[in-house]
Amino acid sequence: MLDKYRDDLEKDHRVDRKSDADVSDEKEIAETLSRGLKSISPGRDYASKYHDLMIGIIEFIFFPWLCNPIKEKEINSGRKRIDMVMENAARGGVFYKLHDIRKIPCAIVPLECKNYKTEVSNPELDQLAGRMSVNRGMFGFLCCRHFENRSKFIESCKDTYRDRKELIVPLDDNTIVKFLHLISEEKRKVIDRKINDLIDEVWY
Repeated sequence: MLDKYRDDLEKDHRVDRKSDADVSDEKEIAETLSRGLKSISPGRDYASKYHDLMIGIIEFIFFPWLCNPIKEKEINSGRKRIDMVMENAARGGVFYKLHDIRKIPCAIVPLECKNYKTEVSNPELDQLAGRMSVNRGMFGFLCCRHFENRSKFIESCKDTYRDRKELIVPLDDNTIVKFLHLISEEKRKVIDRKINDLIDEVWY
């Protein structure tokens, strides 16, 4: 169903018309992905399962702005890998404004997926920052399961942006499920504003 939904949206996006994708299909996909995420236990044993599911979730939430996901993209002649990269195809909205107004290079958006039982911290932030460059992109998402102290992590993201101009936004389960719920309620357009709010948390 997700493949058919993607194909329908790509067809409509190419000719600049309103999508004919069935709203009931979109609702069903959103609810299925949300249940799938909640069913995966945090921890190393389920890291690959979480990684694979997040590829589908991220593509579903952000299409057509972010598209063409590549899993475990090799960089630096294979010396490093990025869990996932997405092509920024936005022609408007928050992902377009990132490079057009905020002047953040983001032709490619890298994502790291951490299925940790504990919350992510500076080492994971530094890992993603180390995979960024002006040519690849200076904006990315760090996907994780939960935060015990989200405010503290946001401060670390702010430090990274101030020191290195690398803008990293965290996406935990709570945020992802909220986005999927918005889609199931036919409020997909609200996600653009929500992402902008998340960026502003780090930006200011």
